Amino acid sequence: MYIIVGLGNPDRQYLGTRHNMGFSVIDALAEQYHIKVDTKKHKGLMGSGVIEGHKVVLVKPLTYMNLSGECVREVVDFYKVSPEELLVIYDDISLPPGQLRLRAKGSAGGHNGIKNIILHLGTDTFPRIKVGVGEKPAKMDLKDYVLGHFHGEDRIAAQEGITDACAATAFFLEHGMEQTMNRFNVKKQK
Repeated sequence: MYIIVGLGNPDRQYLGTRHNMGFSVIDALAEQYHIKVDTKKHKGLMGSGVIEGHKVVLVKPLTYMNLSGECVREVVDFYKVSPEELLVIYDDISLPPGQLRLRAKGSAGGHNGIKNIILHLGTDTFPRIKVGVGEKPAKMDLKDYVLGHFHGEDRIAAQEGITDACAATAFFLEHGMEQTMNRFNVKKQK
């Protein structure tokens, strides 16, 4: 069994924002694989199903981004999965919109949601998919940028990133993180 967590903020006002990229990927996976993510449990919204023959639990933490680790810890403990059976999907401002970067482990890189997960799990060794949302404009506040919506070409690129993240998730379940990184850590041509 795998736990697939998408990071974001639960209120309606955050729907479709850059910081909710993880939620957007979970929503796309849920739709593609007919998994209802509608059960409130372990400080998250959850749904169980099957992706490419593998049992999964899709999770959207309801704790807000900066406290995501509270939900993740409860889910990991309840299902008794190892950190290697956890996949976390989230936004990354250091990547162009829609660009993926997959890692088997690593630091939080300034992302408060990941920082909190590392704190609660006591390890930074868990697979993750970062989906690029683009760099913030020089004079814009970071919070305003990540809580803003995509526009124009960035919206199209972000949608492609969501589709690619779904494909990478399915591939990861079948082939593991190393092969998935080899296949999906490819720079997109403009």
